[in-house]
Amino acid sequence: MAAPHHAPAVLRTNRPRRLRSALFVVVALLLALSGAACAGDSADSTGGDGKLTITVEGPNQWNDSGSSFGKPWEDLVAAFEKAEPGIRVKTVVLPLNSFSQTISTHLAAGTAPELVFNQAPHQPYMVTALDGYLKKPNPYIKKGPGSRRWLDVFRKRYYGIGNPSSRNAEGHVEFVPFNLVGTGIFYNRDAFDKAGLKAPVATFEDLIDACGRLKAAGYTPLAMDRSDLGPGWTMTTISGMLLDSWVDRLNVYTVDGKPGKAFSSTGAPVVAGKSMAKAVLTGELTTRTPEVVESHKLIKRMWDACVDKDWSGNTEGLNGAVVGLRDFASGKAGMAWGVNFGVSALKDVKFSFASMPFPQVTKESTRLATGAPARFGAGVGGTSYMIPSTIKGDRLAAAVKFLQFVSTPANIQPWLSRTGGISAVEGASGATATKAFADGDWGDSIPLAVPGGPPGVTTLSLYEGWLLGTKSLPQQESYLQDMWTKGQRQAVKDNKWDKEPWAK
Repeated sequence: MAAPHHAPAVLRTNRPRRLRSALFVVVALLLALSGAACAGDSADSTGGDGKLTITVEGPNQWNDSGSSFGKPWEDLVAAFEKAEPGIRVKTVVLPLNSFSQTISTHLAAGTAPELVFNQAPHQPYMVTALDGYLKKPNPYIKKGPGSRRWLDVFRKRYYGIGNPSSRNAEGHVEFVPFNLVGTGIFYNRDAFDKAGLKAPVATFEDLIDACGRLKAAGYTPLAMDRSDLGPGWTMTTISGMLLDSWVDRLNVYTVDGKPGKAFSSTGAPVVAGKSMAKAVLTGELTTRTPEVVESHKLIKRMWDACVDKDWSGNTEGLNGAVVGLRDFASGKAGMAWGVNFGVSALKDVKFSFASMPFPQVTKESTRLATGAPARFGAGVGGTSYMIPSTIKGDRLAAAVKFLQFVSTPANIQPWLSRTGGISAVEGASGATATKAFADGDWGDSIPLAVPGGPPGVTTLSLYEGWLLGTKSLPQQESYLQDMWTKGQRQAVKDNKWDKEPWAK
């Protein structure tokens, strides 16, 4: 099951426009009338037993059910209801392909229930600012981090009032993460044992060797399918290491588009969108830049050594959580790219599996290696919920309690273990199978990687010809340069950067 999540590079809260169009307002008002029953259910939320009912509304990131998020969720809710016998929690499962529109409409119309998934377009006034609550104790934590300030229990690297990735356009924190989202490599322990391999694989050369050993042991080394994710994540990671020496040179605008330097939530320098547009459109960074050329050579070498030759025809099980799910879950492949939500998709496999980061590119593979570690970035774009600003009184207090409960280490650990979750709080270890997705350097954002193409052009199409061998390197460079230019010109238009001299 696909998991909605932010891009793992520079994590940033979107800044929505403050003015809604007249049409949107009319539609919202009409939907408010048609959704009165939904609002009434939430407002008149005490049943005959005197319990207060609160509703959690969001997409199903764990299974294909249209009615339940699954047993781990049900057990989490049951534990909360046991701790708070006066509160009942109802979950409303929304389809993955329409949850965003549904929640946005409910927020705009004032009909949203007590807790809604945060990855839906909205404006800050539509949701409750949580800063004040976060500065007070979490009543479910009796000692240690969180007992004096709820805020202190969270992993500061990823979440908090001072963390840019947590704040909305008005500078407030409006959501609480149940977990983090991270990306990495799942590996089949049985396959590694049979091939005589130990994880993690440390360097790119070790990876090429591991792929040879897995082939000799009868496995497809790296599962792949016809999605954007495998080529995109691989190219991003490799180019992120090789382009590290370009970061200071190209980092000339803040994330808000002002002259200056941009920094990630951990304080490390990053190249923001406007800086990338300038670099591409002025020709400072091109597809013939040596580090970009070398990135192409390395990904092609890896594809030839590790990926099944028929990979581009694999359209089975495209899910966004495990790349090449069919081959990895069946035990045919030894490794697969994935996100932590992939644990649910792998719950019935017949082998033991674990996770590791992508290996480091060193001088052994290319003289252009910078010594930079492999990075990808974990963040709060996993499962996070917020409270609409229309929720008041006892319903607001109950919704805050639920968020406090799920951010208590002892309460959230069983749910994390069973869903593959990466812990957002100190004191909870998360799932063993996905621990490597957020640990160490791999959990840091990539400062700079190659850009993508214009809207409507898939990541797969950017690299497919090169990886299949139907494009020569000069053809790939020419094609990709055109895509980069079109993509950055669209970024200039969308962000109104056209007044800059380099953008004309």
